[in-house]
Amino acid sequence: MSIEQITVSAADAGPYAITTGPDGALWFTLVHSAAIGRLVPGEQPAIHPVSPGSGPTIITPGPDGALWFTEYRSHRIGRITVAGKITSVPLPTPECGPFGITAGADGALWCTLTTADRIARITTDGAVTEFSLPVTGAFPSAITAGPDGALWFTLNQANAIGRITTAGDLTLHPLPTDVAAPVGITAAPDGTLWFVEIGAGQIGRITPDGEITEFPLPDPAARPHAITTGADNALWFTEWGANRIGRITPTGTITTHDLPTPNSEPHGITLGPDGALWAALEIGALARISH
Repeated sequence: MSIEQITVSAADAGPYAITTGPDGALWFTLVHSAAIGRLVPGEQPAIHPVSPGSGPTIITPGPDGALWFTEYRSHRIGRITVAGKITSVPLPTPECGPFGITAGADGALWCTLTTADRIARITTDGAVTEFSLPVTGAFPSAITAGPDGALWFTLNQANAIGRITTAGDLTLHPLPTDVAAPVGITAAPDGTLWFVEIGAGQIGRITPDGEITEFPLPDPAARPHAITTGADNALWFTEWGANRIGRITPTGTITTHDLPTPNSEPHGITLGPDGALWAALEIGALARISH
């Protein structure tokens, strides 16, 4: 295991989420300085400013060859081409706090509206449809495309995992652990979905039919934040409260690895174009984790 730390911004810019783009580069959000970054490993990063105060948060490859991201503070969905051209789509619900975003099997983008208790669907030409959740104060957070063609998302304050079909049919699966506060979620190669419980210090797995298994972390105060599948088919996650990167096998074996800089605040994590894992560190850096 080797971890390399690469500075990509000022310490207060706030690298938050990270993904691999269709151009083979790493794309990341700078939530505090309102910008989108692009890094080709071995080169200098390119920084593309977004509207001041917009709070770009989660970023994902879109079905149209561009990157799409949520603007948590300006309540819009942003789009950036691989050449760096930025446009945005306003959301119809004011003060809705868009957070998670992913491409769906229907060729649209799907995102969570944290403060509106809704899931939104955005077509690549900017048409928005919103679906209300059957609970209030749920704070829907991360969202991912599932193996069944539906969208799966975490309900951070409702202690549940949600599923929505592309037609808008909703199902909620309550978690066994109280105050688990799930955040990140990802699809795994075996057809299940894995998520992190930032409140309970656990990793969870849910099957498409709703069976949930939870795996306690060695450090219950680790505050796991984001999760992704690695090239080794294990699940890799950030421990925001413990300054570590964790790995869990499909059978539940957990290992953790300290980051080189104290208090680096790891948030998003993704499989990079080079086969390594890359994590966004809010102190102004990216961590490359090779296994």
